Amino acid sequence: MTATIPTTDAAQAIARLHTDLFIDGQWRPAASGATFTVENPATGAPLTVVADGSADDARLALAAAAAHQADWAATSPRSRSEILYRAYQIIMDRVDEIAAVMTAEMGKPLAEAKGEVAYGAEFFRWFAEEAVRIGGDHTVTGDGNNRVVVSKQPVGPCILITPWNFPLAMGTRKIGPAVAAGCTMVFKPAELTPLTALLLTDILREAGLPDGVLNVVTTTDPGAVVGEWMTSGDARKVSFTGSTEVGKILLGQAAGTVMRTSMELGGNAPFIVCADADVDRAIDGVMVAKMRNMGQACTAANRIFVHRDVLDAFTDKLSARMGGLVVGDGAAVGTQVGPLVEQKATDKVTTLVDDALERGARIVCGGERPDGPGHFYPPTVLTDVDPAADLMHTEIFGPVAAIIPFGTAGGDAKSDDDEVLRLANDTPWGLVGYLYTQDIDRADRLSTDLQVGMVGVNTGLVSNPAAPFGGIKQSGLGREGGRLGIEEFLDIKYVSRPIAR
Repeated sequence: MTATIPTTDAAQAIARLHTDLFIDGQWRPAASGATFTVENPATGAPLTVVADGSADDARLALAAAAAHQADWAATSPRSRSEILYRAYQIIMDRVDEIAAVMTAEMGKPLAEAKGEVAYGAEFFRWFAEEAVRIGGDHTVTGDGNNRVVVSKQPVGPCILITPWNFPLAMGTRKIGPAVAAGCTMVFKPAELTPLTALLLTDILREAGLPDGVLNVVTTTDPGAVVGEWMTSGDARKVSFTGSTEVGKILLGQAAGTVMRTSMELGGNAPFIVCADADVDRAIDGVMVAKMRNMGQACTAANRIFVHRDVLDAFTDKLSARMGGLVVGDGAAVGTQVGPLVEQKATDKVTTLVDDALERGARIVCGGERPDGPGHFYPPTVLTDVDPAADLMHTEIFGPVAAIIPFGTAGGDAKSDDDEVLRLANDTPWGLVGYLYTQDIDRADRLSTDLQVGMVGVNTGLVSNPAAPFGGIKQSGLGREGGRLGIEEFLDIKYVSRPIAR
């Protein structure tokens, strides 16, 4: 395993960062003067200190957003579009710098961080194009007496709350449609990864976003900050990505003011490998679906169901690929798997693996935490996993591939499909599912019957700015991205007027 201090580029970029709160176009310290330290998860070394906002700061931020809402809503769609497109161009010009900051604060390998920067920037480009395509409708009532004009207007000030695992892309996926729709915003990035969000904020300012449109409060007390926003009555929408537990709290708070909500919550993704699957292609897919961001993704393949006809071949090939990955500091050359984001994360993965082993699972590769600094856990493959194991019923959020056999060797395909569907759907979550088969009829049947909001058929990657990202059941409400993404930030208004005769 490698371990390095942040690269010079990262250190220099972090030294240039504004690390105060951003309210009404001004960088300002927290009202209390409090700060908190951001650490490198690969080394435990401090990177910098960031303003630690409170409810008082939150109140000022939302007041600024509310004060500027009318003027911002009145700007032309083309003006909003051009701001987003300029921000997209700035991000693409500064890929290396943004990726270095991201790797330093959350650990993902530099190559993967660069991929996130490009992916995240695309949300700005996509919504730059959507800003000028906000439509409406016009018709005549059935009796011919009235014209019905339907228009769409910004919902108003929005609360945006993002997680630590994709600190750029989760910001652009929420900010992009809000800007395009004409909404002002208050934004709370994750405590563990505020630096990328602060860099993104400065980029938007450089791109010409007017003062007060985006207001950012970093904090170690999200309950106080977000609670102030949720109960104020001034915010009209909340967009949250994070755990189902926190999402339920926010939904309860949103009910108090009947606030619009978008909730992208937890996942427990099944990855199904049918008897007729192309095993090599399935291995490529599961490496993406499992190992993206060290497994720390709501879309991560959590439960890998493999038909017994291909179980041995799949297990051997997956363990060879997983066991061959290079673990180390994400800033080091050649690293393929970085650290997990914090000690709690490695402790959780360790506990889940230990529980699975006690229930009869076998380790094929990995499974032992290394010595030394940093929050590392090795890529691990478990087989013969009991469906009752804890890791089958919670997000692993780590580089552990849990293989569960299904079907009967040489058995009836229909009954095998029914079995795996029952296992896959036996969860309160329903974000994404993956399936590998060369039978188009089976693909249609399984993708229809999987209780999820998104399905990857013979692919391990479903995230795309052009697609409506979101889940069902306890995985959330609403959609982000695609043509539906901007609709979440728009209210519908209908005007009726008599037709003159």
